[in-house]
Amino acid sequence: MKYQSLAEFIIDSVGGNKNIKSVNHCATRLRFELKNNSIVNKKVLHDHADIIMVVESGSQLQIVIGNTVSEVFQAIEASGATEEMFTDRVEDKGDKVKESLFSRFINVVSGIFTPFLGVLAASGIMKGLLALAVVCGIISESSGAYKIFSAAGDALFYFFPLVLGYTAGKRFGGSPFLSMVIGGALMHPSMIAAFEAQLQSGGTSDTFFGIPVTYINYAGSVIPVIFASWLSSLVEKNCNKILPSAVKNLFTPFIALAVVVPFSFLLIGPIATWLSQSMANAFLAAYEFAPAVAGIIMGALWQVCVMFGLHWGLVPVMLNNVTVLGHDIMQPLLVPAVVGQLGAALGVFLKTKDSKLKALSGSAVSAAIFGITEPAVYGVNLPNRKPFIFGCIAGAVGGMIVGSFHGSIYSFGLTSFFTLAQMIPPTGMDMTVWGGIIGTLVSLTLSTVLTLFFGLPKAEQVMIDKNDNSEIIIQSPLTGKVINIVEVNDPTFSSGLLGQGVGIIPTSGKVVAPFNGVISSLFSSKHAINMVSDDGVELLIHVGINTVRLNGEGFIAHVKSGDSVKAGELLLEFDIDFIQKAGYLLDTPVLINNSDSYNAIRLTEEDKVTCNAFLMSANK
Repeated sequence: MKYQSLAEFIIDSVGGNKNIKSVNHCATRLRFELKNNSIVNKKVLHDHADIIMVVESGSQLQIVIGNTVSEVFQAIEASGATEEMFTDRVEDKGDKVKESLFSRFINVVSGIFTPFLGVLAASGIMKGLLALAVVCGIISESSGAYKIFSAAGDALFYFFPLVLGYTAGKRFGGSPFLSMVIGGALMHPSMIAAFEAQLQSGGTSDTFFGIPVTYINYAGSVIPVIFASWLSSLVEKNCNKILPSAVKNLFTPFIALAVVVPFSFLLIGPIATWLSQSMANAFLAAYEFAPAVAGIIMGALWQVCVMFGLHWGLVPVMLNNVTVLGHDIMQPLLVPAVVGQLGAALGVFLKTKDSKLKALSGSAVSAAIFGITEPAVYGVNLPNRKPFIFGCIAGAVGGMIVGSFHGSIYSFGLTSFFTLAQMIPPTGMDMTVWGGIIGTLVSLTLSTVLTLFFGLPKAEQVMIDKNDNSEIIIQSPLTGKVINIVEVNDPTFSSGLLGQGVGIIPTSGKVVAPFNGVISSLFSSKHAINMVSDDGVELLIHVGINTVRLNGEGFIAHVKSGDSVKAGELLLEFDIDFIQKAGYLLDTPVLINNSDSYNAIRLTEEDKVTCNAFLMSANK
């Protein structure tokens, strides 16, 4: 129900089903192509608690959800707002928004590659770890285990024409199964055998009705099948317009196969292969001219490109480099860029006292380890500005180091820490790998340190302004060690569901009033008190974890519900030794239950507090 409700909210906010031409998703984002972007209520979308960010790139509206994006997409799919449902509407001329050629290219590429990003990432990790296992002597290349794992890691790339045929067919509005069959024809065993025979003979003697045929190994190729799928979709659409409905379901696929497959072998394949080799050689020449400069540029700007979806224009280039050259020199430059944002989010996690921001940055760090940086960028770094900038700076420095060492990858996957394993050449560890490791660690360290010391989020800078007259001070009700609320050993409190605040591990068995106010409730077990200050702050003081089971033993109450109290007045006494011997933790959450009513909550920066010392404040 949660995802269905969010899906309905998103559909309504983008203008309803009638405004949607297509929708798909990647690792963290929903990607909409809409008829009219001007009617989208971006503010409402951005303000929703389950939406991290809303980005418009060209004609594409991207809604960043995070790790639950697939569940939200399934809910949207269940509502009928899927790409399949709106395939026919893509050609609707009446509502079409004019797009630049570049925007259309980016949208096409992202639509082709995003459906199998998860498998792409898994295959890259598998290949990288397998290479690392061989270098470390854990596994032998002649072993059955190596062959099986290698097949699992290689399968996607070997059968790329099949996979890309399916996704490209869908993206171009044709039959995905027809374009998948065309991809299968490109890598049919008889065609691979003809290619090998051509290599041995030094030329070709085969012809297609008198036209010489040059065979090429299309296994792992990218560009030929995309062009072939595009041509197939054109043939399909025109045949469907011309042929009678009684026969078009049979003869349209037949005509497409009869036209596109020979055309692919005779023209599309050779031209696309030449284009692939030219692109790879051109990038290689540019890179060799100034690898360190290339590293600085890629390391600094990659995450900016990701923000606007422009990185999709480079994905085919990197894949093409692996196919044509056997390695790619662009992706290693991106590892410091990814790790730079990871380090910035880590710096925020270590620095912030805000429980919600700490929880968000912690989860963002874990996702970024696997190459998914959107939660870190949109949820943590970009909203606080400086951490994002520091991440880009660190990415540039790390990219310069990696470029200077001429790092390469030998299998493709999502850019992450695991890419370092993919940099291990078949000959074993060398200086290019160590350069990648050094550049990555420098980027991680630099972004973390810069953020830790200079990247305090803007919201927290506002919170520590002690001259603000609207700040409501809350004194410490206990003496003891201060811990972050996420460290409290109870998910009900540590999750922040009951409000923001801190945890205190008491060293003295007294609880005093943290402000002037009223005791709104005192639990019969005497282990917890709810208070309301004269300024309206609703506070919970909960002594220990699960201490309700003591039924009041070890506790002495000096107040009752409804009592008015002054700051510093004794409220409770409790026996620390008795509680500990009974097997209960002393973690004591002190939470502002109505923290959502305040613009900012400022927490103490001290590790220890005494009764009546400053603990936190609420700022309107």
